Amino acid sequence: MLDPTALQALWFALIGFFFLGYFVLEGFDFGVQMNVAAFWRRGSGTRGTILKTIGPVWDGNEVWLITGGALLFAAFPEWYATLFSGFYLALLLLLLVLIVRVCAFKWRDKVDDARWRTAWDAVHVLGGFAPALLWGVAFANIVAGVGIDENRWVTTSLLGLLNPFALLGGVVFVLLFWLHGTLYLALKVEGRLREDAARLAGVLVWPTILAGAAFLLWFQFAHSNTWWTLLPVGVAAVALLAVVVLNRARREGLSFLATSTAIAAATIALFGGLFPYVMPASNDPALSLTVANASSTEHTLTVMLVALAVLMPIVIAYTIWTYRVFRHRVADEDSPAPGAELLERARKGYRDAFSQE
Repeated sequence: MLDPTALQALWFALIGFFFLGYFVLEGFDFGVQMNVAAFWRRGSGTRGTILKTIGPVWDGNEVWLITGGALLFAAFPEWYATLFSGFYLALLLLLLVLIVRVCAFKWRDKVDDARWRTAWDAVHVLGGFAPALLWGVAFANIVAGVGIDENRWVTTSLLGLLNPFALLGGVVFVLLFWLHGTLYLALKVEGRLREDAARLAGVLVWPTILAGAAFLLWFQFAHSNTWWTLLPVGVAAVALLAVVVLNRARREGLSFLATSTAIAAATIALFGGLFPYVMPASNDPALSLTVANASSTEHTLTVMLVALAVLMPIVIAYTIWTYRVFRHRVADEDSPAPGAELLERARKGYRDAFSQE
């Protein structure tokens, strides 16, 4: 069943769109957290400044993953079930890291103690590197294919998932998100930290280009099911090369847009090359899960499409509004968080509205 209906193909594209949005938005969150390690010796104050740049937006960015996962479960239940049958430990580890990461954001400043903050800063570093690595390994295995039996259970072992192509995918995700987050940091801070972030980005861009080119070309010629994915691969390459020029010119906004383009293009290449499969079987192509045989019924997909058409514009509008409100730069560790004045006005209005005096 390699000939999906238009509705099935549309839902495959929508799943790809939500993961694209997640990787672009949450990708720089991961990268910023990685920079807690890069600038560790600057002290707790600088690490706090780094985290302030994503403080107002990181949880909103995770909405894209939650929504994408829920839609994957509803639109392609067979894909979801087979994926978890083989990737359960990796995905459970990813979930645990993301949960602990939430605690790090919420609890870091609850206690005025240097050791307390240092401990949670270490958790932030783990919360940046580990998810990026796990996502890279997982997606590389998905597009390359794994062993699947007649019951649609993944038979590839955990060690089998750690193959050279998958490990390269993990390295590429880490480097790309780190570069993405470093450019976001340069865009959001001022002073010495801004200059140092731009300098670090200039160093990171070269291994990112080399590793990314190796991974995407390996994918294209060994695992992609179509030739047209060469186009987004080329776009990703041009975008990363543009970062070199734009970063040297200190055009932080355009540099960040370039890495966003590279991540989006790479995601399109991976999903485009995977189609019409969703889980290729490396042991027997006949056992592969496809867009056609892994999806829900046409009625289910239609009802979901109507609901998404109503709710999706709200999510996108809210995301745009959030970034507009919190667009300010962070000056130093003693400066208020972006949007703090607006938040204080909201609190004052709440107190005035419910005052008993």
